[in-house]
Amino acid sequence: MRGEEGNSAEENLETKEGTPSSEDERYIHKVSVPPKQKLFQEIKSGVKETFFPDDPLRSFKDQTNRRKFILGTRAVFPILEWGRDYNISKFRGDVIAGLTIASLCIPQDIGYAKLANLPPEYGLYSSFVPPLIYALMGSSRDIAIGPVAVVSLLLGAMLQAEIDSATNAEEYRRLIFTATFFAGITQATLGVLRLGFLIDFLSHAAIVGFMGGAAITIALQQLKGFLGIKNFTKKTDIISVMQSVFGTMQHGWNWQTIVIAATFLCFLLFAKFTGKRNKKLFWVPAIAPLISVVLSTLLVYLTRADKQGVAIVKHIKRGINPPSVKELYFSGQYLLKGLKIGVVAGMVALTEAVAIGRTFAAMKDYQIDGNKEMVAMGVMNVVGSMTSCYVATGSFSRSAVNYMAGCQTAVSNIVMSLVVVLTLAFITPLFKYTPNAILSAIIINAVINLVDLHAAKLIWKIDKFDFVACMGAFLGVIFFSVEMGLLIAVSISFAKILLQVTRPRTALLGKIPRTTVYRNIHQYPEATKVPGVLIVRVDSAIYFSNSNYIKERILRWLVDEEELTKESYQNKIQFLIVEMSPVTDIDTSGIHALEELNGSLKKREIQLILANPGPVVIHKLHASEFADLIGQDHIFLTVADAVSSCSPKIMNDV
Repeated sequence: MRGEEGNSAEENLETKEGTPSSEDERYIHKVSVPPKQKLFQEIKSGVKETFFPDDPLRSFKDQTNRRKFILGTRAVFPILEWGRDYNISKFRGDVIAGLTIASLCIPQDIGYAKLANLPPEYGLYSSFVPPLIYALMGSSRDIAIGPVAVVSLLLGAMLQAEIDSATNAEEYRRLIFTATFFAGITQATLGVLRLGFLIDFLSHAAIVGFMGGAAITIALQQLKGFLGIKNFTKKTDIISVMQSVFGTMQHGWNWQTIVIAATFLCFLLFAKFTGKRNKKLFWVPAIAPLISVVLSTLLVYLTRADKQGVAIVKHIKRGINPPSVKELYFSGQYLLKGLKIGVVAGMVALTEAVAIGRTFAAMKDYQIDGNKEMVAMGVMNVVGSMTSCYVATGSFSRSAVNYMAGCQTAVSNIVMSLVVVLTLAFITPLFKYTPNAILSAIIINAVINLVDLHAAKLIWKIDKFDFVACMGAFLGVIFFSVEMGLLIAVSISFAKILLQVTRPRTALLGKIPRTTVYRNIHQYPEATKVPGVLIVRVDSAIYFSNSNYIKERILRWLVDEEELTKESYQNKIQFLIVEMSPVTDIDTSGIHALEELNGSLKKREIQLILANPGPVVIHKLHASEFADLIGQDHIFLTVADAVSSCSPKIMNDV
């Protein structure tokens, strides 16, 4: 007897060409039933495979208590692991990378704070404390931490719907800190409970659409600073924004502001183009925003353009992060609102960070622990909420610059953080005459790459349903709101999962000429049907959600085939073979559906035969006594064995 075999073994068995030998004809392989596990062992193995597939405690086996403590400490703080091999060469690379991303993050942070409807210093605060925490606890060497455009816009839009940031600045600030706290709690909880797979429910296509829509929304929001409009809509949908833009065209635009913004946007785009053409000049687009801020600030100061209507930053509070523990809402009407907004923002931030971390880890051929990343992100945002920071996560633009600048470890985040704190302590007064127009130009330049037309085109080619999810999220963000776009993205992703689960694919199989291989007749038109035998493959586990559909679909295949055989005067269908290799599991509803299918077939005088059920499936078929119902001699290891057993005459005629 031979038990369950892997795909390669099955292929070797089935792809032998020619007629089987007489010895093979006499011996038919049967499907073995795996040894029965005890209930506790079965539950234990199921839980381990679901929540601990990477076996995180493997390194703790057979270790002393002291060694376990050391390994546990290193697991929580990876810096203690890679720090042992740190050297001056790595430090040099990290310093260069840290200084480079600092020059990029400072102007970006000031702009992103405005997206979140916060004073500019809060963007800088969020690039000081969170990167330090992440450097201690994160497992990615390349990710650069700080505020990002999409999360800033999401927070700004959702919080503005609850509290007006202009009239109730203090309550607004308290609510954003509360949302940041709960974002961190959400992220850390997902990591500790090893529930990171939940973020995978937001499909890649939905993320592409959501990010593209958010990028366009962010760019449209910057038209206020770009055009010098004073009275601008607080809504984010494209119709409201366009009405606000063109409604103020006659008297609301400021030509000096437009000249400054357009000139420096062209400079930033040229710098980005230069960096893309020549990888050695990666530092050009990285330092271009800071150069733009310095030059535009000098220009406004020397010409006193602020007297001509050019809006300026005016004041950035000097000093490092003040504590904000007492500002968090732990009771009252804003507690639940902060919780709701924090969960949404935390999930979006986590999705972006994990995707960025995995991308650069793959490029450098190392592994990151997704659950450790979630805990690190969560802790840094919880601590951040207590030190006047709002939600921070991995920034793709900064991480790309960090990678290109030659970063070696997370020390580059520490270097960036130190530069930011020096800026907060000594340099912020110099930003007084920085025009808002340059911040708008920097943000437009930063988010333009989030519109990934190549990815959207590829999604259209590969999967039309994925493209619907992509466009649904994209249009939802643009025409309604960021929250609505996110809701549409999640809803369509779930709809796709439900559709695939409830309506699995099935296929008719035929025999490939001169082999004993049976494959989908639509994929292989040369495959021939076996007279008197209908072979169907089910490409999914059989659960309560799809069992009735699978039964009805197989019966429809049977009815269609019987009509064809009558028209062509072929042999009547006598056997129905169900190829069960792709069926990874089956529940009681699935077994009940098979029983009903068997009953329907018996009324038609057709014998049901199963081919290659897996270990889980065959165990349940025996436990339910369904194997005895159809007969042990009607369950085979391969489709070829099943066909050969139906009738020697059929086999000889093929």
